[in-house]
Amino acid sequence: MGLSPFEVPLDPDAERARDLLAEELAKREYQEARPTWFDELLRSLTEWMDGLQVGNAEGPPAFGLLVVLIVIAALIILGLLIFGLPRLNRRSSVTGALFGEDDERSAAQMRGAAESAAAAGEYGAAIAEMFRAVARGLAERTIVLTSPGTTATGFATRAGRSFPDHAPALVTAAGLFDEVRYLGGTGGPEQYATVERLERQLRASRPAALEEVGA
Repeated sequence: MGLSPFEVPLDPDAERARDLLAEELAKREYQEARPTWFDELLRSLTEWMDGLQVGNAEGPPAFGLLVVLIVIAALIILGLLIFGLPRLNRRSSVTGALFGEDDERSAAQMRGAAESAAAAGEYGAAIAEMFRAVARGLAERTIVLTSPGTTATGFATRAGRSFPDHAPALVTAAGLFDEVRYLGGTGGPEQYATVERLERQLRASRPAALEEVGA
């Protein structure tokens, strides 16, 4: 007994079953219910966000953290492009010869020695130590670097280019250093106060320009 074209066999074979399924899925209501490419994209993005892990954070919170990290990295790159690489270890540990003498002390140690000498009334030593503290302090800040052959006057001249407002005081302090160091001067509280004030002001000042002191 044969079947009409509109009758569906109760037990179709595999090939007929595939044909019937394809015909059913081809109907309009099924096609309209199929997800679009945008739906698939959103589903994939959601699954990626849910599976994302940054540190101990997972899912959407991790995605938010990732966005923040990307923004920070972009800002750092932009800053490098605008301002260039930072001056590494700006407060460097500068030691070695200073005005003809080997000296491994820091500017803070020299400043402390100057204050102790002044408190003991040894103003000649106090002036010399405080001027050394000025030079070592600018070297530690990589503003004015000294070499073994740098003289007090040469340092003062070059430091004055970085600190124009303090240029006259630097020359005066260098003269006081030479006087107590080489000419047998003893100095006094007023002369010491001049150098001490200069050291304090320079420590709080920003340079107008950077100058490397040569030999």
